[in-house]
Amino acid sequence: MNEARGRRVGRWLLAGFYALAGVGHLYFTAAMVRIVPAWVPQPRMVVIATGVCELVGATALMTHRWRRAAGWALAAYALCVWPANVQHAIQDLSSGTGLPIWYHAPRLALQPLIIWWALWASGAVRLKSAR
Repeated sequence: MNEARGRRVGRWLLAGFYALAGVGHLYFTAAMVRIVPAWVPQPRMVVIATGVCELVGATALMTHRWRRAAGWALAAYALCVWPANVQHAIQDLSSGTGLPIWYHAPRLALQPLIIWWALWASGAVRLKSAR
C-alpha cells in the first residue's frame, strides 16, 4: 500500500517526538518522578516503563507490520499520561518555581491533537475525502 507523503512525514516526526521523549524519561528520570501524581504506585518504575514504551512505540511506528498498533498504543499512552501533565502544571503554577503558564497551557490543550496525530500518522484512522 502506498502511503501519502504527508502521513509519512507526520509519522517520522511523531516517531522522533516519542523517541526524544523516551530518552528524556530514561535520562531525566528523577525530574519526571517529581511530576507523577501521588496515586500512581512505584513512580520511578512507571517513569522508566513509560520511557521504554515511548521508544518501543517510536520504533514500531517505523515498521509496516506494527504501525497501526503503535498508533493506537501511543494514542492511549498520550491519554494515560495526561494526568501527569496536569499534575506538573499544578505543581509549577502553584509553587511559582517551575515552568510558566505559557508552557503548560499549550501542552495541555494540544494533548488531544497528539492523540489524533498518533492515530492519523500511523494509519490507524483514515480521513474520508470530501467529494
